[in-house]
Amino acid sequence: MSTIGITGGTGFVGQHLSALLVSKGYKVIIFTRGDSKAGAGDISYAHMDATRQECDTTALGKIDAMVNMAGAGIADERWTEKRKQEIVESRVNLTGFLVAQMKQHATACKTFVSASATGYYGGDRGDARSFTETSIPASNFLGNTCREWEDEAHKAEAFARTVILRFGIVLGKESGAFPILAKPLSFGIKPTLGSGTQIVSWIEVGDLVRMILFALEKKEVTGIYNAVAPKPVTHGTLMDTIGKVKDGIHIPVPAPAFALKIILGEMSIEVLQSCTVSAQKILDAGFTFDHPDILSATKAILGKR
Repeated sequence: MSTIGITGGTGFVGQHLSALLVSKGYKVIIFTRGDSKAGAGDISYAHMDATRQECDTTALGKIDAMVNMAGAGIADERWTEKRKQEIVESRVNLTGFLVAQMKQHATACKTFVSASATGYYGGDRGDARSFTETSIPASNFLGNTCREWEDEAHKAEAFARTVILRFGIVLGKESGAFPILAKPLSFGIKPTLGSGTQIVSWIEVGDLVRMILFALEKKEVTGIYNAVAPKPVTHGTLMDTIGKVKDGIHIPVPAPAFALKIILGEMSIEVLQSCTVSAQKILDAGFTFDHPDILSATKAILGKR
């Protein structure tokens, strides 16, 4: 039985991934800043703290592959200079530390799957083309952060097959953007952020963790792939679809761009800009989406047929 290490394993996507891996017969070791401990069934926990340069190297020696998804939440707090530093360090510094530790101690590890984000691209650039994996990074905060994050992940190519997945907006019932967007609809209110015409490149959480498993198991998959559904939508369409599936009457309530800029500060750029990202490369590699369109994804998340 193969053993998969995960950083970020206690988070929203990590919990879904751990459950999927165990259901497929894998053992999972979740690397966290807490103490090493036994978990439930085939899931256990090991200590890793990049800030203190601490790692359970015995646990690293047991893994056959590693999935790196650790990182402070992008949208959890206003982007103060301190928070921006935390976002960078929890991705760039942690990945560099992890790869160095793996090179030395994870001698059986032959596959490394590392998260990045579609924030790499910034906003659409006015030429009506989707971003592909070869598009240049944006020169803003998230673009620079993702580029540096990926640079650290690429260092694993010296000893392991390396796959970098640029996550789009992850939609699921328990956490992430979906419950925040859906909650006002329960009270008959349908908020629209900015113009509502900005493009959202999204992925349903079940498809995302199946894509990670696909990257782990398919030895011919290597390099960078966009982890987005093949049918991006406008923010307005996303809200209309959630409202339609939830039923009932929903009164449109606009959230003007200027108000979002006051409330969110620099982070409002990510909420208001379009980012149209192509899924063609992962489709060409043979991955099949269970929920390629926003209607089927929303029905799955809300348990509707």
